[in-house]
Amino acid sequence: MRVPLSWLREYVDLPVTETGRDVQAKLVSAGLEVETVEHLGADLKGPLAVGRVLTVEELTDFKKPIRFCTVDVGQANGTGEPQEIICGARNFAVGDKVVVALPGAVLPGDFQIAERKTYGRMSRGMICSGDELNMGDDGSGGIIVLPPETEIGKDAVELLELVDEVLDIAVTANRGDCLSIRGVAREAAIAYGLPLRDPALLDVPTPNAFGYPVQVGDPTGCDRFTARTVTGLSPEARSPIWLQRRLQKVGMRPISLAVDVTNYVMMEIGQPLHAYDRHRVQGAIGVRRAEPGEKLTTLDGVTRTLDAEDLVITDERGPIGLAGVMGGAATEIADRQPPAEPAAGTADAGAATTDVVVEAAHFDAVSIARTARRHRLSSEASRRFERGVDPAAAAAAAQRTVDLLVLLAGGTAEAGVTEIVAPSGPRTITVPADHPDRVAGVTYGRETVVRRLQEIGCDVYGQDELIVTVPSWRPDLAEPNDLAEEVIRLEGYENLPSTLPKPPSGRGLTHRQRLHRRVGRALAGAGYVEAPNYPFIAEQVFDQLGLEADDPARRVVRLTNPLNDEEPALRTSLLPGLLGALRRNDGRGSHDLALFETGLVFHPRAEQPTAAALPVDRRPTGEEIAGLDAALPEQPRHVAVVLAGAREQAGWWGRGRPADWADTVETARAVAREAGADLLVRKGQYGPWHPGRCAELAVTVDGAERVVGHAGELHPRVLKALGLPARTCAMELDLDVLEQVGEDTVPAPRISTFPVATQDVALVVDRPVPAAEVEAALREGAGDLLESIRLFDVYVNDDQLGAGRKSLAYALRFRAADRTLTVDEASAARDAAVALAGDRTGAVLRS
Repeated sequence: MRVPLSWLREYVDLPVTETGRDVQAKLVSAGLEVETVEHLGADLKGPLAVGRVLTVEELTDFKKPIRFCTVDVGQANGTGEPQEIICGARNFAVGDKVVVALPGAVLPGDFQIAERKTYGRMSRGMICSGDELNMGDDGSGGIIVLPPETEIGKDAVELLELVDEVLDIAVTANRGDCLSIRGVAREAAIAYGLPLRDPALLDVPTPNAFGYPVQVGDPTGCDRFTARTVTGLSPEARSPIWLQRRLQKVGMRPISLAVDVTNYVMMEIGQPLHAYDRHRVQGAIGVRRAEPGEKLTTLDGVTRTLDAEDLVITDERGPIGLAGVMGGAATEIADRQPPAEPAAGTADAGAATTDVVVEAAHFDAVSIARTARRHRLSSEASRRFERGVDPAAAAAAAQRTVDLLVLLAGGTAEAGVTEIVAPSGPRTITVPADHPDRVAGVTYGRETVVRRLQEIGCDVYGQDELIVTVPSWRPDLAEPNDLAEEVIRLEGYENLPSTLPKPPSGRGLTHRQRLHRRVGRALAGAGYVEAPNYPFIAEQVFDQLGLEADDPARRVVRLTNPLNDEEPALRTSLLPGLLGALRRNDGRGSHDLALFETGLVFHPRAEQPTAAALPVDRRPTGEEIAGLDAALPEQPRHVAVVLAGAREQAGWWGRGRPADWADTVETARAVAREAGADLLVRKGQYGPWHPGRCAELAVTVDGAERVVGHAGELHPRVLKALGLPARTCAMELDLDVLEQVGEDTVPAPRISTFPVATQDVALVVDRPVPAAEVEAALREGAGDLLESIRLFDVYVNDDQLGAGRKSLAYALRFRAADRTLTVDEASAARDAAVALAGDRTGAVLRS
């Protein structure tokens, strides 16, 4: 919300010496986020004067159109003689009043104006456009043409209000009242302890039966509707300069008088309004939900298919506007001159609007927010309605609009006043007088609490137990804690004492936290880069990953109010986010990638109870915390890695090596070692992985094997669907299960002073036999003397080994903790290992 300081001073008598920076500091202290203070005209220097164009001579000897003009600037130039000026713009004519920068002036951007010879003529000044004066968008894009009644020679800096300070406020979602000058002025008045001149305090005529007919078919969606009619607007009337400049300063573009007035009142009071051309509205105005499939062409020229939840404004033809979002083109205010002879008995579609119906209504915030999001149509009106608009200000805003139209366009306000109001009582909150004290840990006292609540517009009754009636412009105040927050912010957050919590002794990181950190350090040490991602996904990613229709991963938790409509679900796997990060980095030139992430995934429970609101005045009980936990989805922690490109770079030391499926399997083993878990690796087939290059990862839980993840190379179809590099590999593991079966502390490596005995064995087995099964048998058969085992060679040759056979060569290291092993002991351990491998897998020593 942009707030010009000059406009703010109309409603609060701020000290004359207060600058925009001073007001910013006060409002920030009161809880408003004032991001910047823009100093308009700070780099502008006069003289700038109003001039009347006397003559225009077209110079045709140049490649582009050039005009040599003489302009009467009165006594602004000190001589009263016409000013000679060269200008290339063509949107003005002889007799027009324009803004002239005289020699010596400095325009924004340090553009200095001086006499100079150009295009063969002397130019003594410049005729200015809005862009050159940094005035904002006026819709014309050319020279400023002032109203004919503007006085020649008048100071244009003062006339156009070029010098001002504008506060740019980032209004939070709960403070819709501050999306108006009225709301910010109220906060400034409280901050300075000054009275507020409320622009909504107007005398409003009593509703009667002679107003424009209105029928509200959905009182839940529209609980208040005010309609006023103004006739006889002058087609030649244009928005005055002061009104246009105020709209430009708050970031809006002047369009036409009727539209500008409704925008002006919206920015002033905070109530969105809409003006209909009365001759284009057929029959009574209605408010209802849209019929499925109905269509409406909005003011932006887009024809939209309406949803059954959309709240629409109608006449007897059907929808004429999206309630609270945007009006329809069929009843648009026209700013054109009427034809000489319109057809008898009809309202010409091209005629300028002379009669208008002004709508000031209050709509349901949730309905408007959903409609704006559904149609991707955010407007100034919808931004206010979805944050909360003062329903009691509708009649005053309509009256203010009528007054301005009568004043500026010579219209006549009809006596009929339509006001439909759904019955509702005042909102009251009962709160202990010392509740803000207990929340803040500061003793404010009852008098301070009552005074602060009254300052924001509340009516307060009672002594120890306060009954607070909330003002209509603060829909965000709904419970005692909201009132406590108001007292605390107005008393100053900076005045709250700084206290450190005192945790009980003896509590450090949990086992889960320690494992999380160990895994992160291990992966970083292995060359992976952590790439955290948002936990939101689109459900079509499961099709791209090739998951079966009944795969449990497809059961997702959907968000009621997602940040992005295209990603409305919480992830059940870390891979979509990681693969997206890999794709983006590969597309930007980084082709050798190794990324990892540890984070939560989300699985819905079979029965999902609703969470109850927890108290803030005490610690929740164990039952309350358990109820909150039960309302949450299951959130196991996973770890995942993705690889693409080179795993080892080529250089003077030799050839490099591309990443392959074996790297992901080894990464899974490294994670399991950090958890102190025994990981079983076997051939598998699942979803996105290549069926011939996929390892299934399992652990033993309570005597039964449980699959905890997969690793390997991704399927080519998945790579194509996601736009990933060829031979991309990935791994994902359930860290919580590894924590469950692993050791709480990982034992330190044992160092022996006795020498190692190394024995190599080459075993021939059938090709389908996994190397992991052979290794497991060797490890068990070798006994406690075996220190390590490593597969260092796989050899296949049908001529030497036989059809369908392969050779696996292992290096076995034996060591005793208390003695040097003899050759016989090492050989006996090796033979026992080979014997058990032969019994279990059919392995035989290679001759």
